[in-house]
Amino acid sequence: METPFKIIDHTADIGIAVNGATLQQLFENAAIGLFNLIIDSSTLEDYTEYPISISSTNRESLLIDWLNELIYVYEVEHIVFKRFTITIFSDTHLESLCFGDFLDNKRHLIKREVKAATYHMLSITNDSDGFHATIIFDI
Repeated sequence: METPFKIIDHTADIGIAVNGATLQQLFENAAIGLFNLIIDSSTLEDYTEYPISISSTNRESLLIDWLNELIYVYEVEHIVFKRFTITIFSDTHLESLCFGDFLDNKRHLIKREVKAATYHMLSITNDSDGFHATIIFDI
């Protein structure tokens, strides 16, 4: 299998191409990719646990809502996440335990601010290698 995600250059925005053996793993890897856009994850601990539950109309909307909820928690609670375990998953609902660290400007290097996951160029596909998604973020 390919790497879980790679960064995509996009005019005035930034994106990731994400892979996963399953759709659930794709969502977990998309979250890892998001936080690797924001912060150097090698400086993070994962001792803070934060539950998230999201419902949406379809899997594309669920992916965008999931990523935007993670951005919201980062902005409001100042938690940067390193690891994700999705415990319940369907095309329209997920429940996850997210593990990370409270933001500490002395220990953590912020690479960039990410405002939102967007529907621009969004795609979720699957083939014999698993699931793949392209996600563009407003920065």
